[in-house]
Parts: sequence; structure tokens; C-alpha cells
Amino acid sequence: MPVPPLPSPSVPALSAAPWVVAALYEFRAPEDPAALRGDLAALGARLGLCGTLIVAPEGINGTVAGSRAAIDELRAALRAAGFARLEYKESEAAERPFKRFKVRLKAEIVTLGVPVTPRERVGTYVEAEDWNALLADPDVVVVDTRNRYEVKAGTFQGALDPELDSFREFPAWLDAHAGELAGKRVAMFCTGGIRCEKSTSLLLERGFTDVLHLRGGILKYLEQVPEEHSRWEGECFVFDGRVAVGHGLREGEAIMCHSCGWPLTPQEQAHPEYEEGVSCEHCAGRTTAAQKAAFRERQRQVYGG
Repeated sequence: MPVPPLPSPSVPALSAAPWVVAALYEFRAPEDPAALRGDLAALGARLGLCGTLIVAPEGINGTVAGSRAAIDELRAALRAAGFARLEYKESEAAERPFKRFKVRLKAEIVTLGVPVTPRERVGTYVEAEDWNALLADPDVVVVDTRNRYEVKAGTFQGALDPELDSFREFPAWLDAHAGELAGKRVAMFCTGGIRCEKSTSLLLERGFTDVLHLRGGILKYLEQVPEEHSRWEGECFVFDGRVAVGHGLREGEAIMCHSCGWPLTPQEQAHPEYEEGVSCEHCAGRTTAAQKAAFRERQRQVYGG
């Protein structure tokens, strides 16, 4: 059946970058996840895409990059497969942001580790233009559901950091802090919105009644809210070669430490313990001389010098 063409969402006016980066997800059960995985793998190879898509019985999730035509064809194929209500955002990358293209078949499209029903019950969506008012409300507890290394790159003013090493730790954190949150309005946010679909569903199942989350996540906020009115501090960590993006979804200044994975600001890159591909101030004391020597050799082989 022919698929009607989809209008491309507005993309911030950056340079004429060759890579369109699409972040997408939808909670919708595919008829045959394994077959869909195979079809998408073949399509991505034909289109020259890079990045990762995750297919699970609960839906699809991923961030991929390609040419304008390739991304449009991928989106049309997903629509034909039944994913007509994707949460979808685009940005640009000046260079290839992923090394390869992968389509993975998993139990969950984002791993929480406990059963929730985001297709049936989630928190109240808050649009990006209304998020600042929520942040300013003293009766609202705003929770960052991302991992600690993501929070380190940037977060909203006044947000609570659960200090998670993985999203799987969120249920245990909620159990430990449920008493502190009881009876309060709880608003949550994450990079693109998908983790909050599950975290808000979990809170509702645990008996919380006034639960909200930022529709489209930080990426939608940085795209839509002017920098002069922003309550965001720092940059937003993204899981690709850009490392982080800022307002207007422009590529940020952070780089990643290849030893420990932490996003490093320009100030941290100037730290005496930073050595490209080898160490930074966060990990220099945790690796041995032999490990640093191996990192230097890897850096030499990959980048020369």
C-alpha cells in the first residue's frame, strides 16, 4: 500500500550539514518484532544509515542518521509498519555521528526492569513552552531520570538528581524516596521523553496521582525555547559522536573521555590530568600505568601520532 509522504519537521538552521539525525520512539506492539528487525536492518543497509534502532514487543526506539532522503524513507517505512504516532525529533551533525548501523531485538525498548504499562497509563504531558512555569513552582519536585554522566553535562535549574548509573536503578531509587515524594506533584524529564513514559507509568502504579513529564524531553525544549528564556544549564548529552548539543540543537563543546565515558567541558579538557584518549580528571587516578599505556597505543593506532 502506498505510503503518503510525510512533512519533514523543522530543523534548526545550522550549517549545510550532510547528516540528518533522527531520534524516535513509539510504544506500539509490532505484529512480528523479529521480522520487523530484519526488514529494518536490510533497509538501513540499503540507505546507508548509521546509528541504532531497538525493536521490542512494546515498540521501537532509536537514534539514526543519514541523508535527508534516507531519513525520509525510513520514516515512511515505519509509518507503513504501523508506527504512525512516533515521538520524533531531528537535528544535524557535521560529521558521521555513528560508526555503524544496528537493529537490535530486545525485551524492552528502554530497560526499566519492572513491568509498566506506558501505552495505557502515563503522566500528564507538559509542553516545552510550559515547562519553565513548572520549574518555578515551589510545590513541584522536578526529577532528572537520566544517568549521572548525562546529568553532569547539563540539567535544569533546581532539578533533583537521583544519581543513577543506569535507568534500571530508578525503581529502587523510587522505593527509597517514595516517602519524601508522597503527596507532592512530581515532574520528570529525560533526553527525548522515552524514559519518562516508563518512570511516570511506574509512579502512577505505585499510587502517585499528580505526575507530569516534559513532552519530547530536553531535546524538544532546547529546540523550541529561546536561549534567553531558558532554564537549562550546560549541554545535553546525546548518544552519538556529537557528545552533547545546546540550544537550537547546535553541536556542543563537550567531548567524551574515551577512558571513562564522561562528557568533558572545555575547562575539564584544559585540566592537567586530561590526555586525549587516555584519561581525564575523573578517571586518571583509577587506571594503572599499564592501562594508560594501552590507551595511548590505541590512540596512536586509531588517530596516528
